[in-house]
Order: sequence, then structure tokens, then C-alpha cells
Amino acid sequence: MALPQLTDEQRKAALEKAAQARHARAELREKIKSGAVSLESVLESDDPIASRMKVSTLIESLPGYGKAKAAKIMDELGISASRRVKGLGARQREQLVEALVK
Repeated sequence: MALPQLTDEQRKAALEKAAQARHARAELREKIKSGAVSLESVLESDDPIASRMKVSTLIESLPGYGKAKAAKIMDELGISASRRVKGLGARQREQLVEALVK
């Protein structure tokens, strides 16, 4: 599939939109890390930024968790590495909260 031909204005708008999304994700990760936002609220949120975040990125945002621990937890719970928060089932959300809030 060929990439669409964008005008300079369309390309600029797309780049700005992507930069805003990255900035919003970084802010959310910082709030999670500082404890201003709880894991449960992120998992239950309808916020598009939170729902499109990868589960591994969410876990890595928590204090004391890195790539290795995140991968181990996701493997134990049977969550795919490419899964996003929006794509988690109710049972997976419960198991994730249990594993991380102990």
C-alpha cells in the first residue's frame, strides 16, 4: 500500500498532531510515575491518550518497574506485548491490577 501524497500543510498538521499526542502521553506517564494518577483510573479511563497507550508502557511508567519486570508480568498474565490498554478484557484488567497493586 502506497503512502498518501500529502500537501505541505497536511504534513505539517499531521506532524503537529503527532507531537501533541506524544506530549500528552509523556504527561500521563509522569502523572502515573508521581502517583497523581492511579493505575485503576488509567485502566478505566475513556481518555483516548490512556486507551491508546501500550500496556507495557503503562507498567513501565509505574515506580520500580522497567522493561524486564513489565515483560515478565505481561507474559505471566498472557497479555501480548503489542496490546494496548483499550484492548484489554475485563479479566485481564483485574489480573493486572492484582499483580501490580500487591
